Amino acid sequence: MTATHDDLVRSQFGATANAYVASAVHASGADLDTIAARAASAAPARALDLGAGGGHVAYAIAPHAGAVVACDLSADMLAAVAAEAKRRGIGNIATQTAAAEALPFADGHFDFLACRFSAHHWRDAEAGLREARRVLAPGAPAIFVDIVAPHTAALDTHLQTVELLRDGSHVRDYGVGEWTAMFARAGFDLHGITRGRLRMDFADWTRRMRTPSAHAAAIRALQQQASEDVARHFAIEPDGSFTIDMALFEVE
Repeated sequence: MTATHDDLVRSQFGATANAYVASAVHASGADLDTIAARAASAAPARALDLGAGGGHVAYAIAPHAGAVVACDLSADMLAAVAAEAKRRGIGNIATQTAAAEALPFADGHFDFLACRFSAHHWRDAEAGLREARRVLAPGAPAIFVDIVAPHTAALDTHLQTVELLRDGSHVRDYGVGEWTAMFARAGFDLHGITRGRLRMDFADWTRRMRTPSAHAAAIRALQQQASEDVARHFAIEPDGSFTIDMALFEVE
């Protein structure tokens, strides 16, 4: 029987849960510092880490919130998050297994929400944003962080191709314009965008997702035949490491 997209996500990330908890790329960054600072300012009673992955957003929010729910499609990932929270002595993080498109929370339940490097895996990103808006109290802040696609078609195609070869559960890295339009349709007001760049170490990037060797070789072949514009934009290095665009969106 052919697996559903959600099954594929569970399979991909359940097996790599501990790698994402330990990932240096995911455990730090100016964007994570911004999330922590916004949480400190908001002092939420109930916060949601949507698409929690390795739980780094939840760990950052927890000191500033009454309670935090780490929500993810992968139960194995959430088990790793719970174990890490216990190891760190964090007692106010609970976990909830759910798809972003169907959250099991009441309307307006949370007064702070953050989502980091998750939406590009969602089966229906716009439905996930509508659910995020529904479970967030009116006027409460939310932050979304993700890789963003360049506006040039050739650059976009290269990015989506290497992402899919690396991880079969990849759906799309959306462009800033796409994010802006989706926020508006979901009922969010966009207040700020902070752009950045993120270097991906090729060996770590593929090892973390257990990318098949044939797929890793295909990525390297694409990089080696890339045009000058593509190679320059992604700063492709001799070992395959490269740099991608990211953005932090502040909405409510």
